Amino acid sequence: MSPRRARLALARAAALALALFACLAADAAWSVDALMALLRSHPPARAHFDEQKSVSILDRPLESSGELVFTPPDRLEKHVTSPGDERIVADRGELVVEHGGRRQVIDLHEHPEVAVLIESIRGTLAGDRAALERTYGLSLSGDERSWRLALVPRAASLQSLVARVTIEGSGAQVQRVEIEQADGDRSLMQIRPEK
Repeated sequence: MSPRRARLALARAAALALALFACLAADAAWSVDALMALLRSHPPARAHFDEQKSVSILDRPLESSGELVFTPPDRLEKHVTSPGDERIVADRGELVVEHGGRRQVIDLHEHPEVAVLIESIRGTLAGDRAALERTYGLSLSGDERSWRLALVPRAASLQSLVARVTIEGSGAQVQRVEIEQADGDRSLMQIRPEK
């Protein structure tokens, strides 16, 4: 090999090594803390959702759609517009359900099985790692363009209710929430921002 070709091959190898190092550094920078900071700095306001719930005693999934409204740090509203009209508001330690002209208020402290599901979404949207880690073990995969955050309940009492919550997104946008219950039932919510 001529000296010129050797220098060219060495330059190409150095460029490849530098590119590989840059990719590894970018991956190392992507972490649960980086995701939480991103979500915290760009909280969503309103989004449309489509949800499917698969329940073992039913022949087909229940489908619904509507609007989600998040007001940081802890007010989450789900307004179902199809197939019926229902409004569910989680605000601090209280859940209010309005359906068919009736209103029910639930103290989340008395119903941990409901609170655990609400906190998975609320804590993620708020970018509140401490709130999530009070209840869940966290595992992040992917990168900033396409990430997946898996939440597994820490307490055995909650593991008997919820097997896993998986939240996926891109950048600061949560796009999908899947809840797998311990009994095999599951729900999948697709989320897209309102325009």
